[in-house]
Amino acid sequence: MFRLKNIYVLVLIIFIFFSCKKNENESIVKETILKGKATILVDETITPIVEDEVMVFESKYDAKFTLISSSESEVLNSLFNKKAKIVAIARNLTKKELKVFEQSKIVPKITKFAIDGIAFVSNKSNNDTLIALKDVIGFMKGNRNSKIKGLVFDNPNSSTVNYMNALAGLSGLPEKDVFTFKTNNEVLKFVSENDGMIGVVGVNWLSQPIPSMESIIKNINILSVKGLDKEGYFAPSQNNFAEGTYPLLRDLFIVNCQGASGLGMGFSSFVAGDIGQRIVLKSGLLPYKIPARNLNIIRGDSKK
Repeated sequence: MFRLKNIYVLVLIIFIFFSCKKNENESIVKETILKGKATILVDETITPIVEDEVMVFESKYDAKFTLISSSESEVLNSLFNKKAKIVAIARNLTKKELKVFEQSKIVPKITKFAIDGIAFVSNKSNNDTLIALKDVIGFMKGNRNSKIKGLVFDNPNSSTVNYMNALAGLSGLPEKDVFTFKTNNEVLKFVSENDGMIGVVGVNWLSQPIPSMESIIKNINILSVKGLDKEGYFAPSQNNFAEGTYPLLRDLFIVNCQGASGLGMGFSSFVAGDIGQRIVLKSGLLPYKIPARNLNIIRGDSKK
């Protein structure tokens, strides 16, 4: 009797093991370019547009994405350490970064899908809505002026910080009169409450504010910027993006390292396709490819 019970237990364990193995294999097979589950790590400065793209993609297909917003440095480190396979970032990979993948025999699929910008914002009480890029860079290098009391960034490791440091030729932010938080919304809130502070944020957070931020956005000025060695001040508008007159432009990319025909491939194709580009256009950013407009011309009957 005891031996018979052992046989029953053994059979039950074997059954459970193969059932789990079967379910595991099924979950692996389930993912296609339009079906399954995947995680996307997103540069926090461009989260709103990626959220929009994901929402529409999920509504059309049997897919579910988990979005994790982080700083640019954290997103790229996760990609290089193979903890992330799909990321959305606000710049292309450098030659040095691509070599990291070559050593691992991985060929990342990189898809450009939009043109974004970095914006300078000030408190609404500041009547001057113009700012020269050379003054901001000068401030970062220690040259103080009465127009700028302080610069406010989202995160020491963010793409906006890396972008501005590259322009200024700095390896890190100065400690004096430069403040950092964690998110773009925190920067906007701080600037709305403090006169003389210049916030540095991704345009995407201004073109698509969440409902709770709308009252804060109303209490800030979005500044027009004069580029280095250029004439004229230009606002971070979709039209100025298209004409290339706004001096702080950057390209947005989806980097897919799945190495198979999974959701990364499907999502990349979607955001670069007609529907995805229309979502970008509606967001206030500039699509990589301007969607075609179809006009239906109805001809009246001239013989009445």
